[in-house]
Amino acid sequence: MEISGVISAIVIGLVIGVLGRLAVPGRQHIGVLWTIVVGIVAALLGSAIAAGFGVADTKGPDWIEWLIQIALAALGVAALDRTRARR
Repeated sequence: MEISGVISAIVIGLVIGVLGRLAVPGRQHIGVLWTIVVGIVAALLGSAIAAGFGVADTKGPDWIEWLIQIALAALGVAALDRTRARR
């Protein structure tokens, strides 16, 4: 993977993580770096799931893929927030 791919993954992970964080109600007790990590993981998993269902490559914006990624990010943020809140 080239440096541009790494930078793209970080930027996309940031966007997906923030959107997932906005989808979770209330205040989350996780930092920005965890949001980015959750976003990157959600983006990768969401792309794989969308490819598995055959909706990853469509004409125009891949709305279904984005929704899957944002939903996974929201689940990841909520799960991480719950584990951090128990401490």
